Amino acid sequence: MVAVLAVQAIRRMRGGAQSQLMLGADGKLWVVKFQNNPQHLRVLANELIATRLAAVVGLTVPASDVVDVTEWLVANTADMCVELPRGGRQRYTAGLQFGSQFVGGLMPGQVVDYLPEPQLDEVRNLAEFAGMLCIDKWTGNCNGRQAVFERRPRERKYRATFIDQGFCFNAGEWNFPDSPLRGVYARNQVYARVTGWESFEPWLSRVEEMTAGPLWEIAEAVPPEWYGGDTAVIERLMEQMLARRGRVRELIESFRDSNREPFPKWAKKGTIVVPRQFEEISRAGRFVM
Repeated sequence: MVAVLAVQAIRRMRGGAQSQLMLGADGKLWVVKFQNNPQHLRVLANELIATRLAAVVGLTVPASDVVDVTEWLVANTADMCVELPRGGRQRYTAGLQFGSQFVGGLMPGQVVDYLPEPQLDEVRNLAEFAGMLCIDKWTGNCNGRQAVFERRPRERKYRATFIDQGFCFNAGEWNFPDSPLRGVYARNQVYARVTGWESFEPWLSRVEEMTAGPLWEIAEAVPPEWYGGDTAVIERLMEQMLARRGRVRELIESFRDSNREPFPKWAKKGTIVVPRQFEEISRAGRFVM
């Protein structure tokens, strides 16, 4: 495995994982989650697996990789610490960490995590929120869906990038307590254009038709230290993912039928009212000509 070498820590990022924005030897900016983050060791594996699965089905996610942070860099950077409860601090663990390329890069246009409703309707790839819902339901994301919106120089419209997959597979538990409102975006507006199953294509079919090969390839890229070194554990997770491909529609239907009512344009099948005279004929078991 060839990891990206981190050469400089720039600043702490917002969020419960207490990630660091770091410069890699490849000249790119990486948002780095550390093994001893406050959430769980396995969120690193979750990030790599779910982000790469989303990329395989064609969704807009940041490039992801393993980032190597040296003991020297940790020891010689003042802010390379995890903030603990009651004012405690702990040095980040050196070694292999998860890295997600910083949206916008070294010369960003404008990147925001919130847009007012008029601009949200104009997001270039708004339809991808339906596609990301397929991934979130498949992977059992137990957190709300997170996205940032980037507008590059000389562009009028934003593009959504889906970030923060750490709570897929129920965070550190690696199980699937499915619930209709888990793994969904906080604002129904991103789902307002969904009219039926066709709105989830091509991403839903790509999930349902995914073979074992890509799953095992992604699993093999996860450093063993991110899940305790027991390969049977990650193999079991991938087997569960293969079995869950056929449940994604059912899980989306549960969200559709919830009191969130996220898909106002998705017409539900109504009950056809049969006139009484035809009911009586039906009971007789024959048509009268």
